[in-house]
Amino acid sequence: MPPPSKPCRSCGRTITWRKKWERDWDQVLYCSAGCRSRGVSDADRQLEDRLRALLRTAPRGVGDVEVARAVDAEDWRTHLEPVRRAARRLVAAGEAEIVQAGRVVDGSRATGPVTVRRVR
Repeated sequence: MPPPSKPCRSCGRTITWRKKWERDWDQVLYCSAGCRSRGVSDADRQLEDRLRALLRTAPRGVGDVEVARAVDAEDWRTHLEPVRRAARRLVAAGEAEIVQAGRVVDGSRATGPVTVRRVR
């Protein structure tokens, strides 16, 4: 029986066990070479903190676009994926959940706008 999947440290996406990782599963921390090289920067941690602060003031949750616009109103589109990565890391930590159309979804598979809310 394979071990349970785990979240990527950088983007929060789900890493599913593979046979080739059988001996190294404990050392697999990232889902891709891009995530391994990107890691989690101070800017990423600040984004997580900003998202936590917004979640404290928004009982129904906050949209990913809202958070990106709070970071940079002019060039918010470039901040959208870092916001989603921060949201997935908060989900992996058990602090938040990602919602689409009123239902909790897997952030690894969600496409389009999402809402991030505190765990209920």
